[in-house]
Amino acid sequence: MRKYLILFSFLFLFNQLKAQQYGLFNTKTLFDGFENPAQKTFVLDSSRKYASNFFLPYFGVNAINKGNEDIMHKLISSGKLSVKDIPIGTNKLNRVYQNSNIYLFNFKIFKSYKYHKEIGFSWQLRTDLHAKYTNESLAVIDDYTRFINNSNLTKNPFNNSGYGQSYHQFSLTYRENYTKKLAFGVKISLLSGISFNSLKTDHSAIQPGPTTDKIALSLKGTYKASFLEAKDLETNDLIPTFKNPGLALSFGTTYTSKSGVFIMANIKDLGVIRWSNSSYVSNFDNMLNPTIIPEDNGPNTPPRSPRDKDQRIRNQITDIVKNDAVNKSFYTLTNAKADFLISKTYSFYTPSFMVSKNLFYNGGDAALVNKFRYSDFSISAIPIYNFNNLFLFGMQGMYQTPNFEFFLGSDNLLKTTRTAYAAIKTDTSPKSGYNGASFYMGLGIKFGYTVEHPQNSSYIPGLDDQETGFFKRIFSVFSKKR
Repeated sequence: MRKYLILFSFLFLFNQLKAQQYGLFNTKTLFDGFENPAQKTFVLDSSRKYASNFFLPYFGVNAINKGNEDIMHKLISSGKLSVKDIPIGTNKLNRVYQNSNIYLFNFKIFKSYKYHKEIGFSWQLRTDLHAKYTNESLAVIDDYTRFINNSNLTKNPFNNSGYGQSYHQFSLTYRENYTKKLAFGVKISLLSGISFNSLKTDHSAIQPGPTTDKIALSLKGTYKASFLEAKDLETNDLIPTFKNPGLALSFGTTYTSKSGVFIMANIKDLGVIRWSNSSYVSNFDNMLNPTIIPEDNGPNTPPRSPRDKDQRIRNQITDIVKNDAVNKSFYTLTNAKADFLISKTYSFYTPSFMVSKNLFYNGGDAALVNKFRYSDFSISAIPIYNFNNLFLFGMQGMYQTPNFEFFLGSDNLLKTTRTAYAAIKTDTSPKSGYNGASFYMGLGIKFGYTVEHPQNSSYIPGLDDQETGFFKRIFSVFSKKR
């Protein structure tokens, strides 16, 4: 297993399917209020003034592998990865997607009755991974002799690409009503990068070596990383030091019509991270001088075991990428998104249609959330089409009162159930379709005095005839200039 972890670390990324827990949109949960900055979290005459998760679980994780489904299914169920029968020469690209969004802490305050102002603070841990890799890239590590005198190989058999990025996100959110129907919100974030890897192989080739038991491997491309070897990563790297600083911005709006139609639009996580001067950039190119695999250590070298031989081959391949690495800073973008949602409630049933599109990277989703509510309980059925040509089906259950919320769900319930069953029962029988798993849950509590309507309370925060809204002041400046 170790040899394949090393392989993925350097050839396919160490560290996207980006489902966003769509069942939580338009629910007035803490998640909804932080992810969609114009959305309300508090309800007048019912909610208390403060809300937080108190460091309790509040997270979502998604992962998918598309391609070599049987091989990955056996890895999940048995813990063993065997690629000896993987087909080569088919020019097939496999894909891996993963993302996580963990709210380590969040805290929100009802600031003012007038304009319904809310202000919040949050600390998140984010990861994103999207990698494309060829069958040949796995096969060459397992048994390079399959490539000797093989006439079925396609051009550029090792052209892999992808990125993996993880970072801390510290955010300040603010929302207010502009009118009774229209609201605006903004989320400003300070980022602290944890790790980054990206690989893009533009050209690759494999030819017969100087003898019949060797091959010559050529690669040309770019590799960027915040670390060069896995051993360089330490526990301390998880602590936010702002050695790799960044900034991000989210902003959005909501509108509710007289007929009860609710519309929401957002630009989310529009950000950049600067990775420090101790990071690495490698523009590797050995097309003119291919690397001989396996290397020749001379006639006096003692015989090696198959495991040692595999290790030597892996080192040769990763050395192609690492040998030209130099310390250099670079900038990366966060996975920004544009969201649009439209919804309307019919008694106990609320359908919501939404579209989410990545701005800088491939991918996006279209989802239909079917929410059924009874008293304080609700259940949602969520078919999702991912723009990477994937179909998902999610389910969510929630218990929510004005001052307490608990939810759990999955954006990919069927695949998650199958994956969990395979892992628990060690079921290695072949399965159809891609492999995937998704799970999210959260718990939030409101406390303090009740944010009551003026007619019901002797004290109302922000009830001041002289008070104006932040967005009111901004838009009034523009209107005066006209």
